[in-house]
Amino acid sequence: MADTSKPPDMQLQIQMDDDVANGQYVNMALVNHSDTEFTLDFIYVQPQQPKARVRSRIITNPKHMKRLVAAMQDNIQRYEAKFGPIAIPEEDGGMH
Repeated sequence: MADTSKPPDMQLQIQMDDDVANGQYVNMALVNHSDTEFTLDFIYVQPQQPKARVRSRIITNPKHMKRLVAAMQDNIQRYEAKFGPIAIPEEDGGMH
C-alpha cells in the first residue's frame, strides 16, 4: 500500500523591505487583462498636472485576481459596517 499521507502544512514567512512597508499613495488605478493575466497599474495623479506617474504595477493570473477582488469586497463590507457607506460622487467622470 502506497503512503498517501499529506505532507505537513508549511507556514509561509513573508518578508517586506522598509521601502515597500512605507507604501505608496495612489488615487487612480488602471486594470488591463489578457487571456492569461491581469495587469494593475497604480497611479498618483497630482491636481492640475498634465502628467501622472505609475507608482506600482502588479501582474497576476486570473485565479489570484478573483481571490483579490473577493478579499477587497469583504474588506469594503467590513469597513462600511464599521464606518458607514463609502460615497462615490457622480462627478468622478468614471475614473476608477
